[in-house]
Amino acid sequence: MSVQFRVGVVIISDKGSQGQREDRSGPEIVRLVTEAGGRVVSTKVIPDERNLITGLLLALADSGEVDLVLTTGGTGFSPRDVTPEATRAVLEREAPGIAEALRAASMRETPMSMLSRGVAGLRKRTLIVNLPGSPKAVIECLEVLLPVIPHAVETLQASVEQHPTGSLS
Repeated sequence: MSVQFRVGVVIISDKGSQGQREDRSGPEIVRLVTEAGGRVVSTKVIPDERNLITGLLLALADSGEVDLVLTTGGTGFSPRDVTPEATRAVLEREAPGIAEALRAASMRETPMSMLSRGVAGLRKRTLIVNLPGSPKAVIECLEVLLPVIPHAVETLQASVEQHPTGSLS
């Protein structure tokens, strides 16, 4: 039986937060997470403001109510794209293999994916992953990410008593 995972979705978009642009990436995340057996427990749209991103990531990860936080947007080269920096500020441990795998998968579709600066890592028992802002890129990335999430969540939920040597795999 697969582990059900709880997900917080954070859409980072200046125009989206002001109602000037309809977000299409967030609904794709919700659809794909649900199809993969996850449950979206929170969806928020916020502007590209580092302190707001950091605050929301802290609140979600520290609440114990989500196993996974997926952000979308703010990972490019624009001066307003600060999602990776805000994410790094809350991470206790990075998981670089995830970000590398997502970029590698997207590279099969477009060389522009090498411009994505998204990061991934852990805070307490929550995995936080930055996804690009485009719906197409979100789909490409989640096709790679979602199959490993049940194992990642199961590992994060394991207690120290179950793994006294520190080995969680």
